[in-house]
Amino acid sequence: MQQVRVVEVGPRDGLQHEAVLLSPLDRIALIERLSEAGLASIEAGSFVSPKAVPQMAGTDEVLRAFLNRPQLRLPVLIATDKGLDAAVAAGARDIVVSVSASESYSRRSLNGSIAEAIERLRPLMARAVAAGLRVRASISCTLGCPYEGSIPVSQVVDLAEALHGLGAHEILLADTIGVGTPGRAKALVKAVAAIVPVDRLAVHFHDTYGQGLANIYAALEEGIRIVDAAVGGLGGCAFIKGAAGNVATEDLVYMLDGIGLTTGINLEHLVEVAVSISADLNRPLSSHVGRALRAA
Repeated sequence: MQQVRVVEVGPRDGLQHEAVLLSPLDRIALIERLSEAGLASIEAGSFVSPKAVPQMAGTDEVLRAFLNRPQLRLPVLIATDKGLDAAVAAGARDIVVSVSASESYSRRSLNGSIAEAIERLRPLMARAVAAGLRVRASISCTLGCPYEGSIPVSQVVDLAEALHGLGAHEILLADTIGVGTPGRAKALVKAVAAIVPVDRLAVHFHDTYGQGLANIYAALEEGIRIVDAAVGGLGGCAFIKGAAGNVATEDLVYMLDGIGLTTGINLEHLVEVAVSISADLNRPLSSHVGRALRAA
């Protein structure tokens, strides 16, 4: 059976959009429980200003709790040299950097044009690669932007090629606002995979229009074997009103099991984590599988 690597993004991308703030100790416990469920790639946090993203304060403490767990991949988001220094000091082995395929979104969320974002990343990625860190480069708004609408596929391809050339270990294609459809997702992956090896590509879909799993299935048909998801469907998008959270990890695992792709994840254990974290955040359990298993 073929294996899919599920990258759990709940402890970072999910929690940073939730109103309830969890302490570093609570986030450590969440990562521990996700690991016990079989997840081996888990976003651990971000090294950004705690004033801008208070949900991620104490990421250094979170990382240090797992220094003796080399089998766990715990990528952390960085945006500056200061962030990279802090990540290295905390023992990070995997980092995430982000650019947008939309000029408008880039200027509003990253305070600069796409070209300026790439130029800022150039020395940062060079330092990270030289230090032996694995760099995951995320491209946001690949299937649509709240300000510009559809994004040309060629624009995403050019960005992916540039990031691959800068030494990215993995390129993440993200549908940040969840407007993609299976046909468009399939065409995007096919176009990018013509430039970057498909085993270096990952996908990240939000479920705003209920198309998340369908889009993932379309990407799998094009050879994608690395997929992001968030336990309990945590998260959202701060730049579009009403944008839903990430695809729920438990929904993804149920689908993958059903089509004969292995993940190494225990679904029942994962649902227990989803129920628990949803209660901690005072939010309803949003995953279909979670609700169905609880009812059963």
